[in-house]
Amino acid sequence: MSAILVKIVPREYRDSVSLMQLSAMLGKLPGVEQASAVMATENNLALLAEAGLRVDAKAARASDLLIVVQGEKSALPAAIEEAMKSLTRQTEDNGGEARAALRPRSIQMALKVAGEANMALISTPGDYAAAEAMKALRLGLNVMLFSNNVSVEEELALKQFAREKDLIVMGPDCGTAILNGTALAFANVVRRGPIGAVAASGTGLQQVSVLVDRLGSGISQAIGTGGRDLHRDIGGISMLKGLKDLAADPATQVIVLISKPPAPEVAERVLAEAAKAGKPVVVVFLGTNPQSVARKGVHAVKTLEDAARAAVAIVKGEKPRDSYAEMPEVPAGLPKFAESQRYIRGLYSGGTFCYEATLLLGELLAEVHSNTPTRNALELADVWQSHHHTLVDLGDDVFTRGRPHPMIDYRLRTERIVKEAEDRQTAVILLDVVLGYGSHMDPASEFVPAIHRARAAAAAQGRSIAFVGQICGTAADPQDLARQSRALTEAGLLLTESNAQAVRLAAAIVGAGEPPRGAH
Repeated sequence: MSAILVKIVPREYRDSVSLMQLSAMLGKLPGVEQASAVMATENNLALLAEAGLRVDAKAARASDLLIVVQGEKSALPAAIEEAMKSLTRQTEDNGGEARAALRPRSIQMALKVAGEANMALISTPGDYAAAEAMKALRLGLNVMLFSNNVSVEEELALKQFAREKDLIVMGPDCGTAILNGTALAFANVVRRGPIGAVAASGTGLQQVSVLVDRLGSGISQAIGTGGRDLHRDIGGISMLKGLKDLAADPATQVIVLISKPPAPEVAERVLAEAAKAGKPVVVVFLGTNPQSVARKGVHAVKTLEDAARAAVAIVKGEKPRDSYAEMPEVPAGLPKFAESQRYIRGLYSGGTFCYEATLLLGELLAEVHSNTPTRNALELADVWQSHHHTLVDLGDDVFTRGRPHPMIDYRLRTERIVKEAEDRQTAVILLDVVLGYGSHMDPASEFVPAIHRARAAAAAQGRSIAFVGQICGTAADPQDLARQSRALTEAGLLLTESNAQAVRLAAAIVGAGEPPRGAH
């Protein structure tokens, strides 16, 4: 039976990303089955309990860091010791004890040190995030609110206050932004250029900015809004502010707006302002008919790739196309599938990638299931068990309770890859690989062994599996795009340039090489 060991570190605040990275590191140690490092808030304790890590933390306060490891009893003390060493290294990397003694204890104190600052990035537990964001706004700062678990009512109050002060609140749950050339949270290193973007989608913003970079152009500003901004209750306040700012920015020639389907009345409000921006605006509202979006000054497209390509075309003085979709070529030499192998199994770390894939695959193939279903796909009855064509967003809350995000910790996904390969009905495993700041520093080191294990599991049953995916990353990202591409390709992963291309290729492969229905 597994044992659990708990360490409370008093008054030791760390942000969400660093804690997810610490949790992922601990989870890989010998003898450790599960690990979690969180601030000891009531909500986090409840999430730990849901993940099966019920701990006695009555002595802990919300300002304390809680480290929980589960596994072989003899291995757990060493894991806790390694966690404490890691925390010490982080402190030393941030400037050691002398700098820690001078570290500001409030936003107001920080402003005295850096008076030229005009933005605060807030990554505190959700119970306190809204209050800290309001403090920043009252001090005249724009806010990037990385924290989640902020209520709709709090979000609306923050954004209305910001609007009155001509400020912006990016978030809550805003995981990606690139401001003045600086990548924030989960973002990629892209060249600067004439294309500005406002997005209610983190991985959607990453895909567009990466593809713009690959196409030889660059990003002026990439502004996240948080996923609820275009909901009816919020009204697109932050997207409208970002649109206004980019319209006034002399460095921005073309604006791109990115979102899952907005509330209809909010979409109309945003599109009306886009038409008046005085600059070309490319809009990708995933799942919305582009014909219902397009109007004078607004070019509507279907996919994230289309948005990037259209924006770059406009910058070059070319007329943007309505669609850049091309019929994929199935590589020669793919092994023949067994009669039972009919289905695609998509395992995604990016929620928007999964959503876009579900939309596209639902148009191409019958009976597509997902834990984040779209209008043309069915809801997956059991998120732990695939059925027919299945696309799973492993970043959904049910998978991340008590665990780091799958862009950081690959364990859940690599285990699922092998499980899908053992299913006699699986033909293609579809993956996204996300590079950039905040993400796992060496995805290939996790994926390559998993692909080999999956191939061996299928081979034991006399079958072969095809692997298809895309890398969302640039040559300047810290993970080294060329090295990642080479390692994954050598392992047999068929890489495409975009998420949309990967979906179409997977559909073509299960169609025995015939072009997928609807491809053009």
